[in-house]
Amino acid sequence: MKLPQPIRACVKRGQIATLALLALLAPAPVVAGETRVAVAANFMAAAREIADSFQEKTGHTVNLSSGSSGQLYVQITQGAPFEIFLSADTVRPQLAETDGLAVHGSRFTYAIGKLVLWSAAPDRVDGQGMVLHQGNFTHLAIANPNTAPYGAAAIESLNALGLYEQIAPKLVQGESITQAFQFAASGNAELGFVALSQLTGQTGGSRWIVPENLYTPILQDAVLLKRGGENKIAVDFFAFLKSPQAVAIITRHGYSTAPGT
Repeated sequence: MKLPQPIRACVKRGQIATLALLALLAPAPVVAGETRVAVAANFMAAAREIADSFQEKTGHTVNLSSGSSGQLYVQITQGAPFEIFLSADTVRPQLAETDGLAVHGSRFTYAIGKLVLWSAAPDRVDGQGMVLHQGNFTHLAIANPNTAPYGAAAIESLNALGLYEQIAPKLVQGESITQAFQFAASGNAELGFVALSQLTGQTGGSRWIVPENLYTPILQDAVLLKRGGENKIAVDFFAFLKSPQAVAIITRHGYSTAPGT
């Protein structure tokens, strides 16, 4: 039976109203966002894996920028749009808090690094690091000790061994631990002080894990920067760094973590 025109109009209006109400009640779609993170060069591989896990879980993107801790901090002071800073030391994150560039009280130690003497040649480095005492090499790569904590740890270790004066003329500096590793991996330097994390998955070469009593512990601190405090995605990723999933990744990449992380 065909309804009269006025009744059909009322039915149509009712349907439209119902659809509008359902639209209002429906959950709003999650809009993918992003955060920008400054990452110390030694931690980049682990950071990529953590970022991928976060993106898979939330749909949000984490944009990573790598460099030495010193270089990254200078960029932050000059207004670089980073929201989180994953340093390879404690000094620069502390400065970020002191200088009002970070959310006060957000800083924590996300990883503890380990220094390794490494060579791409399988028989070059012995298990006790005696190759340093023998001195039968031309170049030893280190990261810039003024901007990279692993470079500072390398100098500290050489001094503790009483070998710095002897080896200093053979030192070749990279701007970051990544470049120091590249020097050693390419053979341009027979030896290199690198981060244990850089050797994750590496089966070739030879290594000596430097005893931790030869250098100040490489505590790597994270801090939420001021602009990150205004971005929920940055806040969520910063919290994700403490999750069991992230801690497992950090450990797998050759770091230890502070108790309670």
